Amino acid sequence: MLVVEHEANAGAGLVGRRVTDAGMEMVTVGPETENTTIPTEASAYDGVIVLGGTPGPAEDDAAPWLPDVRALIRWCLDNKKPYFGVCLGGQMLAYVAGGSVGDVRQGPEVGVKTITAEDSAATDPVFAGLGHTTRAVQWHWLEVHTPPPNAVVLASSVQSPVQAFRVGETAWGTQFHLEAGSGTVRGWARGDREDLHSLGLTPQGLITEALEADAYLELTWSPIIDKWIEIATKAQRSNLLDSDTV
Repeated sequence: MLVVEHEANAGAGLVGRRVTDAGMEMVTVGPETENTTIPTEASAYDGVIVLGGTPGPAEDDAAPWLPDVRALIRWCLDNKKPYFGVCLGGQMLAYVAGGSVGDVRQGPEVGVKTITAEDSAATDPVFAGLGHTTRAVQWHWLEVHTPPPNAVVLASSVQSPVQAFRVGETAWGTQFHLEAGSGTVRGWARGDREDLHSLGLTPQGLITEALEADAYLELTWSPIIDKWIEIATKAQRSNLLDSDTV
């Protein structure tokens, strides 16, 4: 599995654990990793995961590696390579596929927040079985304003109406951090966070909230991640069988 990590404190977390528990090798690339070159195609991989980060999906001056990530996402869409984007990775999927991203219109969404599954989730290969209301870690100042044409919105929240969506048959994006638990939140809340205080939040309050939710978060999001991993491995097996036939 190819994983694009934009920032060292925004790692694969629960997603990475589920990938390795499935017996898969995880190759992590990104500007703060040992593998700083981000490939623009993924033919050697079963699937591609793009994680979260601070910049917007087209802030190339601040994050000069983003053009390569967008090219990789475009390749995944064109070649039906299973893709999963988290937060920035989801926003980049929306942007590349023709949607729009901007500031969260109702203000930043930070903490363990409630998500509501849309009716469309019931028949989605990944999100089917998700409870009507669930919770996940949120930490974003940007959001998808307009989903891509023909995208299927799978989940929403009060502050951000596009919390999960699918593009085509093989690409999913989330605004929330299904990979994150209290360890990740602790890293994000570190230091003098005036941006959090301005929202009426405290680092310790956010950490405590996440600690109390850790078991719930793992129980809720592990099956969702596992279903996407199974889709990726099935797609690869199908490709290998097609190659053998030829």
